Amino acid sequence: MDNNYDDSSPNHASDNQPYPPPPIDRKLRRLYVSEDDASDAASTAPNSTLQSESETKRPTASLIRTGDYRSTSSLDSDQSSSLHDLDSPVDSSETQSRALALASHKKSSRLLLHGNLSIWIYEAKDLPNMDMFPTTMGEVFYRSQNTSDPYVSIALASAVIGRTYVINDCENPVWNQHFNVHVAHHASELHFLVKDSDTVGSQLIGVVGIPVEQIYAGSKIEGSFPLLSPNGKPYKNAACLGLSVQYIPIEKMSLYHNGVGAGPQYSGIPDTYFPLRRGGQVTLYQDAHVPHDSLPTTEIDGDMRYVHGTCWIDIFNAIKKAQRLVYITGWSVWHEVRLVRETADAPTYTLGDLLKTKSQEGVKVLLLVWDDPTSRNIMGYQVDGLMATHDEETKRYFKHSSVQVMLCPRMAGKKHSWVKKQEVGTIYTHHQKTVIIDADAGNGKRKIVSFVGGLDLCNGRYDNPKHPIFRTLETIHADDFHNPTFTGNLAGCPREPWHDMHSKIDGPAAYDVMKNFEERWRKASKASGIKKLRLAYDDALLKLETMPEFLTVNDEPCLSDQDPEGWHVQIFRSIDSNSCKGFPKDPREATNKNLVCGKNVLIDMSIHAAYVTAIRSAQHFIYIENQYFIGSSYSWSAYKDLGANNLIPMEIALKVAGKIQAHERFAVYIIIPMWPEGVPTGSATQRILFWQNKTMEMMYEIIYKALVEVGLEDAHSPQDYLNFFCLGNREDTTNKDDLPNDNTPEALARKSRRFMIYVHSKGMIVDDEYVIIGSANINQRSMEGTRDTEIAMGAYQPHNTWARKLMDPRGQIYGYRMSLWAEHLGTIDDTFTHPESLECVRQVREMAEANWTQFASNEISEMTGHLLKYPVQVDRTGKVRPLEGSEEFPDVGGQIIGSFLGIQENLTI
Repeated sequence: MDNNYDDSSPNHASDNQPYPPPPIDRKLRRLYVSEDDASDAASTAPNSTLQSESETKRPTASLIRTGDYRSTSSLDSDQSSSLHDLDSPVDSSETQSRALALASHKKSSRLLLHGNLSIWIYEAKDLPNMDMFPTTMGEVFYRSQNTSDPYVSIALASAVIGRTYVINDCENPVWNQHFNVHVAHHASELHFLVKDSDTVGSQLIGVVGIPVEQIYAGSKIEGSFPLLSPNGKPYKNAACLGLSVQYIPIEKMSLYHNGVGAGPQYSGIPDTYFPLRRGGQVTLYQDAHVPHDSLPTTEIDGDMRYVHGTCWIDIFNAIKKAQRLVYITGWSVWHEVRLVRETADAPTYTLGDLLKTKSQEGVKVLLLVWDDPTSRNIMGYQVDGLMATHDEETKRYFKHSSVQVMLCPRMAGKKHSWVKKQEVGTIYTHHQKTVIIDADAGNGKRKIVSFVGGLDLCNGRYDNPKHPIFRTLETIHADDFHNPTFTGNLAGCPREPWHDMHSKIDGPAAYDVMKNFEERWRKASKASGIKKLRLAYDDALLKLETMPEFLTVNDEPCLSDQDPEGWHVQIFRSIDSNSCKGFPKDPREATNKNLVCGKNVLIDMSIHAAYVTAIRSAQHFIYIENQYFIGSSYSWSAYKDLGANNLIPMEIALKVAGKIQAHERFAVYIIIPMWPEGVPTGSATQRILFWQNKTMEMMYEIIYKALVEVGLEDAHSPQDYLNFFCLGNREDTTNKDDLPNDNTPEALARKSRRFMIYVHSKGMIVDDEYVIIGSANINQRSMEGTRDTEIAMGAYQPHNTWARKLMDPRGQIYGYRMSLWAEHLGTIDDTFTHPESLECVRQVREMAEANWTQFASNEISEMTGHLLKYPVQVDRTGKVRPLEGSEEFPDVGGQIIGSFLGIQENLTI
């Protein structure tokens, strides 16, 4: 290849300011090879790092204007593109540990790009044939004998933010592909990497670098740019890439300045697979059950009181009343679970009993459950999986019934490498949790109602706002003990309390939840080989379009826009074409469905887009409950190359910083588990805590810098704007004397009568007007779309928004948040009505600090409030350190700020 480039090739004149191309050093070469590319990189990387342009006096590259490259796209679009390339090193434990520093021009400044990048990749010309000479044994056996299969990756900072589809056997590819990418990155250059896709990986062909300072002012950069080879020199035949770039800063995007539902043309989260559905009803749930009068009441608009939902009772009743279909998806579904408890007339039969009964009545009952690869039924011997999901057990229970159970493994595509297939199949899961049933619509009609959220229908999930740990061990939790923290003698140990968020959708959006099930079922049941001769699972799905008694998604919604209790709802997903059937086969049609391209896969990552858009739209406060909180690693002080590149933590920090600079109040409340479920001293748990600590630290440092910029660092601390909490409980009950009294975690927990409340929620409330609830955690696994499959709903009441009322909304979402706070804090305070106020922030923090003191004390006492400050110390400069005297979790051990030893991997991010 060395004879294909010429160091002295002339440059063309440009009417724009010229700028030099970036040198490409070994680190840049390593950044953009896949897990299968490691050997290729070793064989083709240059022997030494090239000098910068200023040192070599290389002629500057110029911009070539071409009339053919004229974008007609709308710059107000908000489509989120891929977080990072599927064949980038963040998918590989081997290449993750390498330095990911981009080669940048020494004269380029690092600037913050916060907004959207509108990018067109048009075409490449005169690309070299990378298939001509194999450089590794893998290429000898697997490389095609034609020519290059090019695609383009777009990289900013240490994150790949977009990629084109692959065009096979072409040296002059034409993509004409548009990207509208959310960005929140400090960077000096934007890189476009042209790569050759191969069966065993990909090979870097060349790079175009655009200094951020050239696009920062918002002007459109457009033209044909010379490609630099991996050795940093232009190709002799003038290989080039045609593209355009325009940066739209967030300040110029009206979508983010007026909150949710502003104006009649508001259409929800733009450019998603499922549209905003107008009209309907939503019920919001906290925990599996809320007993009557167990929480204080909250007054909401319309002279009404907020009604606390009873999630599992509602699911039980919905299934019981179904006449045509019951479709269930789950990470885990256990037939032995009892949905109804704590009521005088609670039925004794289980979920399995109920589903069998409905199927015997002629109801179509389909279960789509993740197939845990570690659980197997070998010659009649049951091997319980590491995750204890009961998948094989549940399938065996329904074996001789008309209930159909599909155990669905998480699989990569046929075109992915063996390494990628093993990673996807072993590490990632199907994580969606939905129940879809038919219900009475009146006038002899039936309709679809769907439940979406974080609760699986399995053991360990049933709980109420009191979150008992000892008192119910012999009553409502007698057959439902769950606590994976303990590995020793469990007798007399506390159960693990479970806090979650869930929802019911009655209206047009419920049909989108059903469509997701149908797309997944058809993909999982796709027959091959001799199975094609048998009755396919695909035939099990009811075809509602042939059943006239069913309302369709386009029929009259159950509540109109004029009803003050009406809702607008939108469904979001993290999923790819390897997990659902219905995405276009031709990747060129992906943008029509608002999908993004990965390598040999199409991706729906609308959950990430929903979170980013909702955060950007926030005007007053953000309230989050989530099982994990890891992201924006490209902006950490270390481990920038980890690959946890979702924007959510960075967007929150920049939102707070922007409000500080505008001298406006804003507050963020984030509730996470005290530690991830499992043994807190274990290496995987410690890594998650470590990544979580790095995320917190990055956010607090950005907030502190904003305070310094406006001279408020003495008047305010970062915790006047951002606070992390966890949940815990302690009961003043009697410990049994006949149990071991040693220094094991089990014995210490029995003695102290305390344990954390596990936060399994996946939800966010913005300004008391918008809510997101689903199965997705705030980490890379859930947000990327190519890892765990997820589903979520985003919803608001159009009559209860800031834009409509011009004052604090006081609708169902406000009532829901106040109910959650009453559960966590044990009371309702007047300050809670304005969560953005400094008075509220300090009141909540003071209560949480007092609760932590009570929880951590050697003296046993009954807790009424469960909200605890997360046990770290945040100083006024934003530094996050261990809390003095509480460096490890009480009773169970494990460093609170986590630890990291070993090789970076994808499991814990």
